[in-house]
Amino acid sequence: MEEKSMNGSGAVRAVSAVFQWWCFNVIVIVMNKWIFQKLDFKFPLTVSTVHFICSSIGAYIAIKVLKLKQLIEVNPADRWSRIFPMSCIFCLNIVLGNVSLRYIPVSFMQTIKSLTPATTVILQWLVLGKKFDRRVWISLVPVVGGIMLASITETSFDVFGFLAAFFGCVVTSTKTILAESLLHTYNFDSINTVYYMAPYATMILAFPALLLEGSGIMGWMVTHNSPAEAWSIIFLSGICAFCLNFSIFYVIKTTTAVTFNVAGNMKVAVAIIVSWLIFRNPISALNALGCTVTLLGCTFYGYVRHKLSEEAKAASYQVLEKSEAPPSDKV
Repeated sequence: MEEKSMNGSGAVRAVSAVFQWWCFNVIVIVMNKWIFQKLDFKFPLTVSTVHFICSSIGAYIAIKVLKLKQLIEVNPADRWSRIFPMSCIFCLNIVLGNVSLRYIPVSFMQTIKSLTPATTVILQWLVLGKKFDRRVWISLVPVVGGIMLASITETSFDVFGFLAAFFGCVVTSTKTILAESLLHTYNFDSINTVYYMAPYATMILAFPALLLEGSGIMGWMVTHNSPAEAWSIIFLSGICAFCLNFSIFYVIKTTTAVTFNVAGNMKVAVAIIVSWLIFRNPISALNALGCTVTLLGCTFYGYVRHKLSEEAKAASYQVLEKSEAPPSDKV
């Protein structure tokens, strides 16, 4: 990611971008947990489908109507060979996140999601044979250790929710790796990504949601006190989910790589604290320690990756300077 200089106005824009990113992230997570826990709407496939519908409409309005972003044209062949496979991964990622929210507390789910850097490195090492500096592996030790501590001390532990969150990390890592090979031709930002992938994801998920959850939803609508109000909350969470995607683009545009990494880890901490204040799920001292170690480990991992990137850039500059140096006059 290109480093950006921070003057006074730039710093204000960066802070406001990070703040709105945190707000939308917390709102989406809390609303989804509220939908599953307080509204008793136990249908994660349907919630995910609603999110994709809202994101499809929102991206269309942002690009086609409001002209907030320029549409990146994709040829029809690439839509099926590149965009569609990524949409399947994108869809699975959202579904697993919502499924985990149904069964485990937000604090535990967010902690497990912090395992994503580790799963990304391990997948690249196992599947692609990519070599990593020893410092990268060392930086992952507190991430994995913190998550293990949080898991064994989690009072609301649920195997199904844990597995959904864990495989969500694996899917997120797979999405990151595939994006480099499948979408390397197109310089997608988050809005163009949603514009192309959300409609496919809606198409992929709508039928399974209707088949597996349709009858349950009909029963829920009969027994629920105010289904119209509940549906408005569900669709509002979908609108907020789209706004979250847009805010991510704004954060990336206005901050540096290091700021983005640190802000991302602090975002997880904010989400955990706010969700605990709302839902009051029990958190033991050891569990809180595990969460803290994990977040600090993620920050350390981001710092190590940034330092290695800077070292690689410096080495490439030195090689370039040597190659451009005039030949010596010595015989």
